[in-house]
Amino acid sequence: MPLADAPRGVVMGGFGHYLPDRRVDNAEIEAEMGLAPGWIAARTGIYSRHYASPDQAVSDLAVPAGQMALRQAGVEGDTIGLLLLATSTPDHLLPPTAPLVAHRLGLVAGAIDLAGACAGFLQALVLGAGHVRMTGQAVLVIAANILSRRIAPGDIATRALFADAAGAVVLTPSLDPARGPRALVLRSDGAGHDMIRMPRGGSRLPYDGTAEGLSMQMPDGRAVFARAVDGMVGSSQQALREAGLTAADIATWLPHQANGRILAQVRARMGLVHAEALGTLARHGNSSAASMPLALSFRATEGLLPPGPMLMTAFGAGLLWGAVVWQP
Repeated sequence: MPLADAPRGVVMGGFGHYLPDRRVDNAEIEAEMGLAPGWIAARTGIYSRHYASPDQAVSDLAVPAGQMALRQAGVEGDTIGLLLLATSTPDHLLPPTAPLVAHRLGLVAGAIDLAGACAGFLQALVLGAGHVRMTGQAVLVIAANILSRRIAPGDIATRALFADAAGAVVLTPSLDPARGPRALVLRSDGAGHDMIRMPRGGSRLPYDGTAEGLSMQMPDGRAVFARAVDGMVGSSQQALREAGLTAADIATWLPHQANGRILAQVRARMGLVHAEALGTLARHGNSSAASMPLALSFRATEGLLPPGPMLMTAFGAGLLWGAVVWQP
């Protein structure tokens, strides 16, 4: 498709989400692990999360979230030029899951899996916005994960945090070129690639018929905590500088829902005292890339976002992190 003569803006035209039926409260985990009541909430800010049923795969979460976003945006499937699926738990290692999701949604668009861990939605959002600006086609961004199947039963560090969910956003073109990303910062540090890991199942350590090495591992939670705070603060500060803004100019703050203590430190260090904070951490836990569009979708049910700039930031395995300043 030829490039447009005039620059285009990008708007979030529709939101969607899906949560599996099974809700798991902290009391269930605390009882199984012999923890005092309130132990998990005091350390994470999480009170409950949702787990997928045994017959559900990631595509089964992604499809209804995408359907909801498409309905809300009021766009036809044949106007979608690209589907981006951010997930760390695809249906299979091969084939990719995004083409199946596109098929089930009735799309004939391009379809790409993005394995960006907790930063996956942020990456998909900026790549999708670039596609909208270049082609004028709408883009469907979905983030979905089933992390409950990657949790070691005896590991409280992962059991307390991780959850299953899907969230979706339809990006559409706007005649106002100021709308959409004003500044973005994406960073990585492969030297820390093993700080959050699922070691077995890839080409380095193929699946050997046992469950060992298939669960998520976070050997040094304190180190991850410190890197997450520093990464989200540093990238957010740089994005604000590049956008010519300060924290006081931010109307809405959308962080990846890592855990309550991380979010509190990031907000305090950034001085985001006036921004509306979006998130569903307490009710839905940490669903990795899905946590940000999940929060957007729930907020959209309450009405329009504030008109001022929105700051989005995330940190995840890889290590990957970044921030985006978005003009609604």
